[in-house]
This record gives sequence, structure tokens and C-alpha cells, in this order.
Amino acid sequence: MCSSDLDARLRTFMMNRAIMLAFLPLALSFSSTPHSPTAKPHIVYLLADDLGWNDIGYGSLDLKGASPNLDDLASQGVRLENFYSQHLCTPARASLMTGKYPVNIGMQHEEVITPQSPWGLNLTERILPSFLKHNGYTTHAIGKWHLGHYSFPYMPTARGFDTFA
Repeated sequence: MCSSDLDARLRTFMMNRAIMLAFLPLALSFSSTPHSPTAKPHIVYLLADDLGWNDIGYGSLDLKGASPNLDDLASQGVRLENFYSQHLCTPARASLMTGKYPVNIGMQHEEVITPQSPWGLNLTERILPSFLKHNGYTTHAIGKWHLGHYSFPYMPTARGFDTFA
């Protein structure tokens, strides 16, 4: 395989990855209730699996402009760029939702919780949407869940999200 073919395949891979980021993140969108006396800030949290520093436009020299919408959001918001993350979706989501390291909540294993898995994030763990709801936010999740599916108490709407799609 010649170098130009390899370069083209790498550019295609990186572009596809950036496009997948736009369509497959877990996007949490929170808005304040219309009757609140003080306006709360809107919170939109995007979680993308296996995303490296150089994989989207604003963090890359060779992909500059490849993700204009994400670049625009990043320029207007807070970018969390120097934090430890997990390499699989289940431990990453469990950490985000609980604020705890996976080893402290039993999610450190090399396994993704699929819809067929007969287990999930422990129901005794209080997760992010319940804290936000306590402070007057409505909560919505879009994307994959991977924290338990096999019975209703493990589903996102039973764990504090008003809607899930």
C-alpha cells in the first residue's frame, strides 16, 4: 500500500470519526423551568466515546474546520480538556453520572452493559439528573445509555431523566 493511499484512508477515518461524533454522542440538555424567578444557565454536555485530543477541528491542526458546529460550541462554552477518562462507554458514563471512579462503583471491568446484560449501575447510586432536578432543571438524554436496560428501574427515565431518546 503506498503512502498516499494510507494518508487518504487515515483522513477518511478521521472525518468519519468526526461525523460520528456529531450523531452519536450522549447529549444531555438541561433547561430551567419557565416559572423560575432567576434564570438558570442551560447545560449541554456532550460525551463522545474514544475521542482523542486531535480528533475534531478545534483541537487539531490537520482537521481545522472539519467540525464547524462543534468548533462553534467549544468556542462559546467550557471545554474540559485535561481530565482522566475511561476507555469504554459503560465506565465513562457511570463516572460522569455518579462523579465517582469506576472502581468505586463496580464499573471497572472490561465489559459494556448492553440491552441484553442482566445487570446495571447499582440502583443505590444517585446520578447527575437527580441532582439537577433537585435544583429546578428538567433533564433530557439523547444517545446510548449502557448503564442498564434489562428492567425498568435501570432505564434513564427511572433514574432521573425526564425524557430519553
